[in-house]
Amino acid sequence: MFIAKGKHILDNRVDVTPSPAVRGRDVMIRYNGLLAKSGADRVYVHYGFDGWKNVNTAEMRREPDGSFAISLPVQGTSELNFCFKDSANNWDNNNGWNWASDIIY
Repeated sequence: MFIAKGKHILDNRVDVTPSPAVRGRDVMIRYNGLLAKSGADRVYVHYGFDGWKNVNTAEMRREPDGSFAISLPVQGTSELNFCFKDSANNWDNNNGWNWASDIIY
């Protein structure tokens, strides 16, 4: 895990900006994992807050470098939980561990 200039690189596949996320503001999630590397035409972030409450799925936009990104409103109080899927319903859930980022006020 690396932190630089408010950017939290969870691993070489996912980063979150700002980190920690700020409640009531937007957070940028960038994904460059298995689905992106396997040629997915569309990638969606599946996300919730505070232990997977208020779950949603949203389509991410493809970036020029081949990664996918999305800006989401932070509505939880302590944690943003998320994983990814493609249009063929293949999932990247970090080998069952998903991803999470802390939330501050």
